[in-house]
Amino acid sequence: MIRRLYTLLFYAALPLVFLRLLWRSRRNPAYRMRWRERLGYCNVGLPTGAIWIHAVSVGESQAAEPLIRQLQTDFPERTLLVTTTTPTGADHVAKLFGDAVIHCYFPLDLPFAVRRFLDQAKPAMLLMMETEIWPNLLGECASRGVPTLLANARLSAKSARGYSRLGSFARAVFAGIDHVAAQSEEDAERFRALGVPPERVAITGSLKFDVRLPASLFEQAEVIRRGFGHRPVWIAASTRDGEEEPILKAHRRILRAIPGALLLLVPRHPERFNNVAQLCKRQGFSLVRRSDREACAPRTEIYLGDSMGEMSLLLAASDVAFFGGSLMKFGGHNFLEAAAMGMPVTFGPHMFNFATISRMFLEQGAAVEIDSAESLASIMIRWLNNAGERSRVGEKGRTLVARNKGAREKLMALVTRMLR
Repeated sequence: MIRRLYTLLFYAALPLVFLRLLWRSRRNPAYRMRWRERLGYCNVGLPTGAIWIHAVSVGESQAAEPLIRQLQTDFPERTLLVTTTTPTGADHVAKLFGDAVIHCYFPLDLPFAVRRFLDQAKPAMLLMMETEIWPNLLGECASRGVPTLLANARLSAKSARGYSRLGSFARAVFAGIDHVAAQSEEDAERFRALGVPPERVAITGSLKFDVRLPASLFEQAEVIRRGFGHRPVWIAASTRDGEEEPILKAHRRILRAIPGALLLLVPRHPERFNNVAQLCKRQGFSLVRRSDREACAPRTEIYLGDSMGEMSLLLAASDVAFFGGSLMKFGGHNFLEAAAMGMPVTFGPHMFNFATISRMFLEQGAAVEIDSAESLASIMIRWLNNAGERSRVGEKGRTLVARNKGAREKLMALVTRMLR
């Protein structure tokens, strides 16, 4: 009954869904393209038995990369279908895999769209990344015998409380997931409490620890770094709306303490690049944009990372890193790639999407939490002035990443059993 009500409400909201896509297309025209795929049309001639991987956007696609590459190696006879929700996710999948996988947009969770998509995709299994819970999709997969795996699964305490308010409806939906590969014991317990049978829940750790740094990364980063000149460099990565103001305030303090320091500012969403550039200029900062491919003069104070797919490169060209989405209540962003490089990292108090990982780093002294522009400036000044401390904190992070690798192998064992 509640699922029927959910579906009716979704149908009623369908015009708003497309109006939202149209609204977002003002900044990113890709949002007004390929709408048919969101209604279940994925006419790409897929053979029966494809492995379907759903990764919402860039972060999930990045986390899924080692697993997808292992699937390509272990199941070369299988077609891999990767779906995303956002155009930036689609672009990232194309950059990572090119034509080696097939990409479509994820169908809306409406019965007609889900059925149409499954009729055309004919998957052998569905592997969903992290927190993708869609009642109609899970129900239709169950009725067709398509096994489902929630991989790299995480569930915050706040989300778990929200689902629990839905009572028997939530329990029925969660019970319909065939396997959950949880990142931590806390995540596993929340899934069990919401109705996933205990025997279907395994703790595999986080795929995000299985970081693979490109062999030529540091050589490419050195080219960029030489263009900056001999100066301290800090990066504010994956910043979200409302966070640039305190970051710029912190940078002004850093410049007073360390004249010549350079901020690499990398907003999370490409549709915000122009607004962030204008904000920097309004506040009187000297700015160079990565997309302009201009030289970074000694007087340049901010280097705006407004290109796609170059976060790793810009991280490697920095001395220390702050990760956004954490000063405001967005839940934080993945900082493990920077940690794997041996770079000291800091973040704000709102890391609920990475609660276990961030707590682990804080407890081991491998990261620092800040809560204001003042505390951000203070830690950056301290680290930029003390190479020894940077090295000690960074090495703790590198060690933690290395110690927690292995989720890919555990997940592959589970996938192999499901495909038998």
